[in-house]
Amino acid sequence: MPWHLLTSFGVLVNNLVNNLASLSTKNGYNKTAISGVGIFKASDSTPRVPLCYSQGIIIIVQGQKRVYFDQQSYDYNPDNYLVLTVPVPAECETIVEVDKPLLSLVIDLDMGILGELVRVLDDHGHVRQHEKSLENKGLFISQCTESFSCVVARLADCLSSPLQCDIIGKGLLREIFYHVLTGPQAAPLFALVSHNTHLSRMERVLKHLHNSYQANLDVEQLAKMANMSSSTFHRNFKQVTASSPIQYVKRIRLTRARELLQDQGLKVKQAAAQVGYESATQFSREFSRYFGLSPSECAQN
Repeated sequence: MPWHLLTSFGVLVNNLVNNLASLSTKNGYNKTAISGVGIFKASDSTPRVPLCYSQGIIIIVQGQKRVYFDQQSYDYNPDNYLVLTVPVPAECETIVEVDKPLLSLVIDLDMGILGELVRVLDDHGHVRQHEKSLENKGLFISQCTESFSCVVARLADCLSSPLQCDIIGKGLLREIFYHVLTGPQAAPLFALVSHNTHLSRMERVLKHLHNSYQANLDVEQLAKMANMSSSTFHRNFKQVTASSPIQYVKRIRLTRARELLQDQGLKVKQAAAQVGYESATQFSREFSRYFGLSPSECAQN
């Protein structure tokens, strides 16, 4: 049962929304006193736009989003949560009611905690067999259970107290990861923390790409990094990210360039060069095609 429908938490629910609203001083991502946990706020609805999702768990406590990925759409709201096993480019639509800003908890995946929990679950015989077809999923939606919702409520409530964050924050995150791992869609997370699975090897490649997206792309070198043949690498990359390596890097570059234009006020040529484009003309053409706005128009928004 979603946390917002727990009748015994009626007063607490209002307090949680109020707490998250007070802690999110600006639209966009707001840091909290717990490392790896943030609050995302959006005061207005936005149409479908491209973006790059980071690896993590997104739990909406108010509002609704729709993500478009691999020719499918996924709705996430207080009834369910979104898990991103790897950073993926997608498109997102935000639905906000009047005077009710979208508020969500954004939790980074802690590979250390996830690995420890998988080992304990395995020791206790609680690692069930999952469908192999699910193991390479870059994202999935999972329904909120009553137990999961209770932990989310406690985590969101403790964020207003730095003391509670220091004392119980890590334990609450551990509980949340436990509930996610024991959910029916968790196969990709088990594959992610296991050694030598396709997803764990692809994650290593994707992290490398995010750290060096400005450099020239060497797909053969990436395939070697994943310890795969070129054909196997391309197939698995497409399955996980719903794009080719060239498309993936292009989307990282363009998304980063948009941030540079809007947040740092860089000129178009400066932003193009900083994200790895040698031609400002090519950059402007690909930017306009991807975002539906020219770099100059985007910088003014």
